[in-house]
Amino acid sequence: MTSTSPVQGTSAAASSRETDAAIAAAVATVRRNIETFGGSFPGDTTVDDRYELRPAEGGIGEGGNRGWTTSFRTGMLWLAWELTGDAALHDAALGDARDFERRVREGEDLDTHDLGFLYTLSTVAAWRLTGDEAARSASLLAADHLMRRFLEPAGIIQAWGDLSDPAQRGRTIIDSLMNMPLLTWAGEQSGEGRFTDAVRRHTAQLREHIMREDDSTFHTFYWNAETGEPLRGATEQGAFDESCWARGQAWGIYGFAMNYAVVGDDRLLEASRRCADYFLRHLPADDVPFWDLVYTDGSDAPRDSSAAAIAVCGLLELAKVESDAARAAEWTARAHAILASLIANYTPAAPEDSDALLLHSVYDLPKDNGVDEGTLWGDYFYLEALMRVARPDWRKYW
Repeated sequence: MTSTSPVQGTSAAASSRETDAAIAAAVATVRRNIETFGGSFPGDTTVDDRYELRPAEGGIGEGGNRGWTTSFRTGMLWLAWELTGDAALHDAALGDARDFERRVREGEDLDTHDLGFLYTLSTVAAWRLTGDEAARSASLLAADHLMRRFLEPAGIIQAWGDLSDPAQRGRTIIDSLMNMPLLTWAGEQSGEGRFTDAVRRHTAQLREHIMREDDSTFHTFYWNAETGEPLRGATEQGAFDESCWARGQAWGIYGFAMNYAVVGDDRLLEASRRCADYFLRHLPADDVPFWDLVYTDGSDAPRDSSAAAIAVCGLLELAKVESDAARAAEWTARAHAILASLIANYTPAAPEDSDALLLHSVYDLPKDNGVDEGTLWGDYFYLEALMRVARPDWRKYW
């Protein structure tokens, strides 16, 4: 059931001075990481608050552009450039975009729905910000690759792995909502209805099946790829199948709101509201969730600051498309309160204390991967949140 109004929070919004100081500290870290890594890519998470070079794997060398998270570094570079006008940040971002062009043209590590994350924040952003034609061409090629994962008649984009892998066949995850903007953009650029139709059908399937009656979400859901029959929900990174993984619920807030803005189906707006209400009802006193929303105040479970940063962006996006002015104001207030807590309690005391912008995130606790560390996506969405608050008219890359 959907609550009738957003849940009231207790935290106050950060002042403009605090926000400006947070931006300055974040940009200082982004600049320093250019010096540290150059054109190489850091790993998904920090180790003791320091990023290491991305490990070699699958024939791609150490520091190479593989996996689903490398574009979050690129997105931070674009954000930092927009905030400062610093040419060094622009050049570093464009250098990353060139490597993403190479990656898609050479067909390296493309068997994932996360092409949406990868190419929206790298080459689509480059096109939006600079009009770079090579970046536009690479983005369209990436969208074509992503469409290869569209399964008829299930009407979904398969999440991970080789499409012939029976363990992954017919599986999608709630994160996939954030991969749809690449297809939306490709539809706008090409005029081809296949892109927009895939977005419409995929988001409808997630709205119908990945959301539960109590407004929580499954992390992942399976369909029969041949018949289209919905099969079962499960988790990959949550506490257990019926729990509510915090980062997934945050993806739901942002992803449903963002896709509602382009699809226009009111049921997607309602899905975003439901995700937001559930997320906010399950926050602890300091407004930053535990890694799974089954945990509450008094638990010693790790927090996931990255889920909080995603939720801030999602709530602000929801406020933009919300038809009820009072609810929009409340979504905005809650986003500001969560961001204030992140600034005050989840950032390094000084930029040089960590390579991460945001501390105390969780990647995958069941696999003991990146627990209580910085993460590339946590850093990116934290900086996007700061951008959204400092410049409310900012045009998102998604």
